[in-house]
Amino acid sequence: MSISGSAIFSSSAKKNTERIRLSRVDRFLPLLILVAMALGVSLSKLIPQLASMLGSLTIQGTSVPIAIGLLVMMYPPLAKIRYDKLHQSLSDKSMLLASIALNWLIGPAVMFSLAWIFLGNQPSYRTGLILVGLARCIAMVLVWNDLACGDREGAAILVALNSLFQVFAYALLGWFYLMELPKLLGLSQASMSFSVSSIAISVVIFLGIPVVLGYLTRNIGERMKGRNWYEAKLIPKISPFALYGLLFTVILLFALQGRHITAHPLDVVRIAIPLLCYFAIMWSAGLLVGIGLKLPYSKVVTVAFTAAGNNFELAIAVTIATFGISSGQALASVVGPLIEVPALISLVYVALALKNRLTWAPESRGEVSNNV
Repeated sequence: MSISGSAIFSSSAKKNTERIRLSRVDRFLPLLILVAMALGVSLSKLIPQLASMLGSLTIQGTSVPIAIGLLVMMYPPLAKIRYDKLHQSLSDKSMLLASIALNWLIGPAVMFSLAWIFLGNQPSYRTGLILVGLARCIAMVLVWNDLACGDREGAAILVALNSLFQVFAYALLGWFYLMELPKLLGLSQASMSFSVSSIAISVVIFLGIPVVLGYLTRNIGERMKGRNWYEAKLIPKISPFALYGLLFTVILLFALQGRHITAHPLDVVRIAIPLLCYFAIMWSAGLLVGIGLKLPYSKVVTVAFTAAGNNFELAIAVTIATFGISSGQALASVVGPLIEVPALISLVYVALALKNRLTWAPESRGEVSNNV
């Protein structure tokens, strides 16, 4: 489904694939992201006090402006979910187990390894990068999944599982990867503390609120006008807000950190290299695992994007609260989404290209209709 709500599909029953023609807005999405990045950096230069003004608008360590952008961005994908079909995704044990393993066993280990390989002599950046790897995605993955025509109901289930694991496992994994594992390997350790309540607040804000809004919108809309009207008339009107929220969030992120980025460009590049490797490795691993399990395309890309994405807002909140907004750890956590957004948008295009070039396991009837 297009982020602007206007992608066009046609299907071939023999190949069980869908030929996709993106809308004009979606074809120029990478350019729009670049413009948003440039605008954010420009604003940070033109209005030097903007970063401190935006940084002061926080509640319990959560940036209010970024929260607004993410909520607007996430609302349309969650309003598109057919909540009465969620039980079908819960029954797909292979997809659930694969995602849990990729997110909570493989992902943190991959980021830990890359952080030490590329930033072994930069302890603050290394720590920030590891904390990004521990924060599994519960927000933007819904947008990437929707753009790549993934399984919406499956993505909703997977981000819900990530949210539960995050509340209970983030602090434990932080202790393991920053203190215990380095100790076992004879490496230097990093000490820090986590607030379980701040993690829970992040989950409630960035998943709970948009889920409730999405569910109520669909439930009330279908009760009043029916499913056909809801999906043919209302969804196309809601869909563009995902793009508005995404661009607004990107502008804010670059406005907040524009001066740091321009002041330390080489450091940003150093942090970006392991991040790019991470996104490529995790997305490819998810793709190959899904194909190996003979999942249909929609579920394969859902597993892939869920594995590659990260909950950057949680990582940023933790690093700023623990080390300070001007710390190397905070800079590393902020570079995360700055690299993730263009990287995963590029992977959306790779996924759509592969959709039309590879032979996939047949989609169930519900999954095919879900992407139309």
